[in-house]
Amino acid sequence: MSLLFIQNIGGGGIIFLLFGLIYTILWIYCLVDILRSEFKDPNMKIIWIVIILFAQVIGAVVYLAMGKGTKTT
Repeated sequence: MSLLFIQNIGGGGIIFLLFGLIYTILWIYCLVDILRSEFKDPNMKIIWIVIILFAQVIGAVVYLAMGKGTKTT
């Protein structure tokens, strides 16, 4: 059944599914990294989780760019 679905969406749909899979992996990586890390300010963990949940794509990219500087080591 799932193979029929992939065949019916065409070439553009496969690219869309690939980007969706990459985004999902990136989002899960960022969320797990936040949960496992210690931050300089205890509230930063909650703030980053809220940003990741509500800002979606932008939140994950911003966390990867800026979040590492707010960690304790």
